[in-house]
Amino acid sequence: MWGISYWIVPLFSGLVWLTMLLGMLLKWVCDGEPHYVSMSANQHIAYISNIGAEELKPMFIAMSAITVVSFDLVFIFERWLRHKGRLHPNTSWFQKSCSIVCIIAAIAGAAGLILLSIFDTKRHPKLHDAFLGLFIAGYIVSAIAICIEYQRLGVHHRHNVLRASFWIKIAFIIIELALAIAFGVFNQKESYNKAAILEWIISLVYTFYVWSFFVDFIPAVRSKHHQSRETAVEMAEEGSSRDDLYPPRQMAMANGYPHSSAAPGHF
Repeated sequence: MWGISYWIVPLFSGLVWLTMLLGMLLKWVCDGEPHYVSMSANQHIAYISNIGAEELKPMFIAMSAITVVSFDLVFIFERWLRHKGRLHPNTSWFQKSCSIVCIIAAIAGAAGLILLSIFDTKRHPKLHDAFLGLFIAGYIVSAIAICIEYQRLGVHHRHNVLRASFWIKIAFIIIELALAIAFGVFNQKESYNKAAILEWIISLVYTFYVWSFFVDFIPAVRSKHHQSRETAVEMAEEGSSRDDLYPPRQMAMANGYPHSSAAPGHF
């Protein structure tokens, strides 16, 4: 029933991100929880960025890029499927505008993550912090825009998938905003260990946000099979209409058989 469809993209994106996080954490733990140069004197728990600034930097850049590029494709695919009617179509320009804002903000967030992985906290601390802010802000704005779009869609299309996806994304916005504020406060107070724990939690929550788009693509799977059945019915009806317009004798003549005989195989 499911086959390979659009729903696999958010699952792949989230899996790449989670694999990267677990790989980096496992590397740090297996190395004996070293104190990196980029860590503060009173810091004992490494930030993701601290680990990513060392020998795992190539992996950090590559897997971050794969994650956000594939995730941004999710927003583009969703816009396309709504345009084609495979998902509930937008009913106003305002909804389409929200979708476009969502895509642009997601691209900005993606650029932020790629750039922060390149300009690491060890060599470019100020640039790194700026791009971290762009990454978080970009995807929060993107989530807000898509929530507004879903809320307006829900007014015209009463559907459980829309409702479930809307509340999942609202929960993401609230949780990530609260965690991001707490992260900033602990950083300002130089409570770096607490801030590091929050950074890992924020990153894990992001994984589940990416996976939540699996739910959004479920109607597209159903509409694909529905359209296939409709196509089969239309072809059958066209064939029936052709038989009505052209009786067997006329069909035989149209295919080049003599008027006096039927199709081959009849004597």
